[in-house]
Amino acid sequence: EVQVVESGGGSVQTGGSLRLSCAVTGYIWMSRRVAWFRQAPGKEREGVASLTDTGSSLYSASAKGRFTLSRGDKFTWYLQMNDLTPEDTAEYFCAANQGPSYQPPKLGVDDYDDWGKGTHVTVSS
Repeated sequence: EVQVVESGGGSVQTGGSLRLSCAVTGYIWMSRRVAWFRQAPGKEREGVASLTDTGSSLYSASAKGRFTLSRGDKFTWYLQMNDLTPEDTAEYFCAANQGPSYQPPKLGVDDYDDWGKGTHVTVSS
């Protein structure tokens, strides 16, 4: 059974930093792709960052230069978020899928099969 579990959300002030963690277990045979999405109230879920097992990454325009998605141990990924603003306030979701090693990083909701339940980030001014 595949499980995706997020942690690390919280409240910070503008300019602060947070690190979100995502644990993905249950994938056995194929290469993994992990991404973070976020959804603010009244808005659509948007992709923030994606990382493949081969090390290819993709960031949204709003995340580029401020957020970094990396892999820790075999089952854990981290989203380091710096220079946060109130516009970053949202529910953050980790998503994952398994596929061939050549699969590129992607930020589409439909590109991922397995999702966590989310962790909330609040940035106050």
